[in-house]
Amino acid sequence: MKTPKIITTVILLCCFLTGFATVENLNGKWTGTLKTDQGDEYPLLYHFKINGAELSGTAKTPKGELPINDGKITGSTFTFNVMINNMEIDHSGKFYGDSVGVDISMGDIKSHATLTRIP
Repeated sequence: MKTPKIITTVILLCCFLTGFATVENLNGKWTGTLKTDQGDEYPLLYHFKINGAELSGTAKTPKGELPINDGKITGSTFTFNVMINNMEIDHSGKFYGDSVGVDISMGDIKSHATLTRIP
């Protein structure tokens, strides 16, 4: 009866390691466009750096490049924030391999953007 437990353990470990290896591919530069309900569009540019379960890097804004703060990775999802003029802009996202879906919120204002990798 130990064989099924060993096989199950190995399969779960492989799934965990595969998910971890996949999120490592989030490293690099990603771009997209944030569209508001008012029809305004803002270019987005992020440079993500992965170190284990930590996400760091920069976000390019009209104020220049700002650091990514409190970045955390759980499986294929991540969270971080960027401070602009003492306002915390929260980000939560999911890595899909060839794209990233990111939800951006500032207080009650929430938006979604899709990012693609810059080669």
